[in-house]
Amino acid sequence: KRRGGILKKAKEISVLCDSHVSLVVFSSTGKMSEYCSPSTTLVKVLDRYQKTSGKKLWDAKHEYLSNEVERIKKENDSMQIKLRHLKGEDITSLNPKELIAIEEGLQDGLAGVRAKQVEFLKILKKNERALEEENKRLTYILHHQHIAMDENEREMENGYHKRDKEYSSQMPFAFCVQPMQPNLHQKK
Repeated sequence: KRRGGILKKAKEISVLCDSHVSLVVFSSTGKMSEYCSPSTTLVKVLDRYQKTSGKKLWDAKHEYLSNEVERIKKENDSMQIKLRHLKGEDITSLNPKELIAIEEGLQDGLAGVRAKQVEFLKILKKNERALEEENKRLTYILHHQHIAMDENEREMENGYHKRDKEYSSQMPFAFCVQPMQPNLHQKK
């Protein structure tokens, strides 16, 4: 109840007095409750307190990290602006000197892209030559296999003809099939 009452009073003071109020309460169990005026943040209130009272709330490490975060945010914003300029957006406010610098940067980038394309083209041509050589080698092998197959085919045909001649000399009789039924030959 008391914590709720204190939070309620902090809200009332903020509204009635049009002041920046920030309240943080820790219970005996370690539970945290907080309130901050809608028009401010806890960090802003603490920074203002530190400046006004002269007491250091943050140690040097936290202050360094806070400054580093701010520096990185500014650097990120600057890079976002440069990226938009490189895309051709928001360039109406730039002076000619800045436009020349952007143009040079784009030309350097274009030269880098072209160099990469030439390198890629060289690799493709090298691969093409290697594939052509492999194709010639395989064509050569295939041609020799066809020749070998044709030779084998001729040898087989010649071998069968020789066998026919060999068998014909071994057969002393010529067989002629004669029907057993005489009425099959005679027409009546």
